[in-house]
Amino acid sequence: ALRLSYLRSGGHDPAVLDQLLHLQLEATVLEKGTAGLGRGRKMGTVAPQPAPEAPPAVPAEPPGTGTHGVDAALRTVELENRRLEDELLALKVRRERRADAGSRAAQRHTAELAQLQAEVGMLRCHTEQMRPWLHPPILPPPIAPPLLP
Repeated sequence: ALRLSYLRSGGHDPAVLDQLLHLQLEATVLEKGTAGLGRGRKMGTVAPQPAPEAPPAVPAEPPGTGTHGVDAALRTVELENRRLEDELLALKVRRERRADAGSRAAQRHTAELAQLQAEVGMLRCHTEQMRPWLHPPILPPPIAPPLLP
């Protein structure tokens, strides 16, 4: 849920995503490990739990012979699949945001263009109304003498 929230709010830092994936993996391991330990609790008290053992440096059985290797591989693939799904969701959200921003910019430009066209129309109307009130142009005096009748 934390990872999805981070991605939906626009987060895309690979270091943070890796850290969230690591935390998710740890939580999954803890949930699997403590599923059988819940029986020791009584009325809000917690029975003392043994310290978790560190995984052995060398597996007790060769990989592929037991179900632990397959389960771990399956969990790893599942977590990678979730990470990729989250990344895909983040890309979709970013694409939608860009498309929304582009359409908003286009709408803004269209509105500005319509406003400018309206202003030009009003100015034309105004000049046409003012034209009859303008004084006729004053012509310079004729160069030649007036003609006799």
